[in-house]
Amino acid sequence: MKFEEWEPYYQRILDYFGFGREEDEEAARILSSLLSRDDFELLSGMLCNAEVIVAGNAPSLPADIKNTDFSGKIVIAADAAARVLKKGGVTPQIVFTDLDGLDDDVLEMNAEGTLLAVHAHGDNIPLVKSWVPKMQGPVVGTTQSAPLSNVYNFGGFSDGDCGVFAAHELGASSVSLIGFDLDDTSVDPVKHGKLMIARKLLHLIGHDI
Repeated sequence: MKFEEWEPYYQRILDYFGFGREEDEEAARILSSLLSRDDFELLSGMLCNAEVIVAGNAPSLPADIKNTDFSGKIVIAADAAARVLKKGGVTPQIVFTDLDGLDDDVLEMNAEGTLLAVHAHGDNIPLVKSWVPKMQGPVVGTTQSAPLSNVYNFGGFSDGDCGVFAAHELGASSVSLIGFDLDDTSVDPVKHGKLMIARKLLHLIGHDI
């Protein structure tokens, strides 16, 4: 999804949560300045014409892993779902993360070749400053605001739906979802709002869950 298409949805999200666009843009600039590499071509090459599985971090993920055939698929993890996948015997090739679920285990995956798509937004600037300089493997910067030369906007708002949007935008032949529970009633009100928005956004690109 091009930014011109995404922007109206983005503005509605800002209005809904009361978030500031200026903070998002500042976070993107900081991320841009910290990136020592831009592995967009690698990301694009991995996803173009690929069968893709995007794994969210819902409680159902361990069971979904057991019931999913990963052979020949590119696996995208949403943030901390990377650790659950790894524990289940699946190493994701790509992790979309706003860094709140990042830890040394995921950094190790990155050092071993897993691409991190790092998402900057207004309230994760300290995490961006802390984690990005430690990344030794392939990295792509992303934002929900206006893109920069080395920080991309594929559409999407939270880690999982950002991964789904990127797969579609970069030409995946198919995209399937596991570990997504958008009806989780145990979450706090902000998270509940994000799940509602994720459902609406995913509907835009053909995923009704």
